[in-house]
Amino acid sequence: MKIGIDKISFHVPNDYLDMTDLANARNTDPNKFHIGLGQDKMAVIPKTQDIVTLGAAAAKKIVGENDKQAIDLVIVGTESSNDFSKSAAVIIHGLLGIQPFARSYEVKHACYAGTAALQQARDYVAAHPSRKALVIAADIAKYGLNTGGEPTQGCGAVAMLVSANPRILAINDDSVFYSEDVYDFWRPSNHEYPLVDGHLSNKIYINSFTRVWEQNIKVNQTTSQNYAALAFHLPYTKMGRKALRAIFPSMSDEEQIRLEKRYDEAVLYSREVGNLYTGSLYLGLISLLDNSDALKAGDRIGMFSYGSGAVSEFFSLELMPEYKKQLTIDDNLALLKKRTQLSIQEYEKMFEDKLPLDDGDHTFNDITPYAINRLKGGIRYYNH
Repeated sequence: MKIGIDKISFHVPNDYLDMTDLANARNTDPNKFHIGLGQDKMAVIPKTQDIVTLGAAAAKKIVGENDKQAIDLVIVGTESSNDFSKSAAVIIHGLLGIQPFARSYEVKHACYAGTAALQQARDYVAAHPSRKALVIAADIAKYGLNTGGEPTQGCGAVAMLVSANPRILAINDDSVFYSEDVYDFWRPSNHEYPLVDGHLSNKIYINSFTRVWEQNIKVNQTTSQNYAALAFHLPYTKMGRKALRAIFPSMSDEEQIRLEKRYDEAVLYSREVGNLYTGSLYLGLISLLDNSDALKAGDRIGMFSYGSGAVSEFFSLELMPEYKKQLTIDDNLALLKKRTQLSIQEYEKMFEDKLPLDDGDHTFNDITPYAINRLKGGIRYYNH
């Protein structure tokens, strides 16, 4: 029996900043962002939206009425939680109207959390094949204005419905993992934004990939030729390319060209959005499925998940016979196209405009579905 992704979707806010405008405002060559980082646009989120609104909006696209009765596990992977105690999952569970006899919780380990959630969901459905699990990877990547990390910001959510007999992708039981206690990226509770050792983070990322890749070859007896494509966690799109090229010496020129073409297809959406933290690997997966004509049923897609600190995992997915019928390519392109471009002044104003920290009663006029419409006593109330 196969267990895997039956439906998948993503959501990003309505506003974005063009990276050329950011580069000009920061007296930087735009090519450093477009080519050096591989980023063209950055999703920007207003104060009235958060991981709950992003996650709920992504999940609404794939959770039908029958699904609401079958889902009894909701997991949110995030490092942008709104509350140190209550999980975003239980709020999203309520907003979507999923039947009440369900487990709802968050998991956290930097950008790896979405994969931890997906694998937990797979194991659960394997033990309970008549049930379904909803996995949401939602995050807001912010480093501050005029900081080194500013051009690698972004936000959004990916939602995945996990079931038996999936129509898009089966999750293979071939995971290999690697953990290393290192401070390449971290955010203590007294810091609003993360602390980053960029040089070390790049080094650990590539080292983690090469180690799990080598372990995968050893344990699963595979080579690059067994994979139709490789998808990567994408803090910025050039990062995954560096990791991919780190294993090129073991491949033929033809093999290198083939995998890099698939990589180019997998990063198209991330170039438009920026860093989704836990969701970036899965946004890359959606981009690959939507934009590649080379894939076919039965193909194996390798997945590299990385979370700073550091935990990484390599596993694979198998394309199902009629996966193309389940894709929402037109909707995905429309979502990206309909967004509003912000000026640098509008972006900076939105960035600095934050929710009040007092316990007063505040109301907001954002009619976006699931937006925060009230804040009282530290409780966020959302549109339905």
